[in-house]
Amino acid sequence: MLNNMDTLILSALREDISHEDISTNSVLREATPGKAQLICKQPGVLAGLPVFQRVFTLLDSSMSFQVYAQDGDVIESGMVIADVYGDLRSILSGERTALNYLQRMSGIATHTRKISDLLNGSGTRLLDTRKTTPNNRIFEKYAVRIGGGQNHRFNLSDGVMLKDNHIAAAGGIANAVRMARKYAPFVHKIEVEAESLDMVREALEAGADIIMLDNMNQAEMKEAIAMTRGRALVECSGNITLDNIGAIIETGADYVSCGALTHSSPILDFSLKNMERT
Repeated sequence: MLNNMDTLILSALREDISHEDISTNSVLREATPGKAQLICKQPGVLAGLPVFQRVFTLLDSSMSFQVYAQDGDVIESGMVIADVYGDLRSILSGERTALNYLQRMSGIATHTRKISDLLNGSGTRLLDTRKTTPNNRIFEKYAVRIGGGQNHRFNLSDGVMLKDNHIAAAGGIANAVRMARKYAPFVHKIEVEAESLDMVREALEAGADIIMLDNMNQAEMKEAIAMTRGRALVECSGNITLDNIGAIIETGADYVSCGALTHSSPILDFSLKNMERT
């Protein structure tokens, strides 16, 4: 998933260095070899270390690293994650962009791990959504996987999901599913969003492969799943939190999708400290 990250990282670096790093160039007029330490300031799950490193190597191909952890590791406050070696000018100029990626991705992985741990042994799988930061989707969805979640469709080309507005535009669920079957390649499953039990029945009659129960209460979800068992997969969605995930598990849903993984996870704090000349 991160194979195509260079273009996005270079864009982020251009955003932060439009012409030059005036502060760094003011105090360092020539190449100065040195090192700095990447230090974790909060406990959590590490995600994005390869991205952190790539920021620096795109800025300066001579940069090197000694790493003491890897993506997916549980890390603690005060832990040294890596030593960064190279021209101090490159370390200073890439610092903020590199940390921004690492903090955001580790925050997502940490939040995801908390929810995915609650689902262990339940048979219900955790999914992300397309509610991602523009131009950062590959990083955020990667972080979800590091945290133990699974990716829903990556973009609009990946699968058929008929939501309320698609259904309205098509004139109803039956027509929307019929047209999707006719247009989409046969390898694609068709998912239909249902906001009521009547819509679940319509989706089943239309032959939907997956039904997404949107913002239903637990009783409605249980009844919907009883209706669909063996006829379609069921995804529950809508304001999923650590507090209510237990109720979702009890319904026996196949999947639970959580937009908050990517749009509301707090960052995990890191700093680049102990800089010195070598």
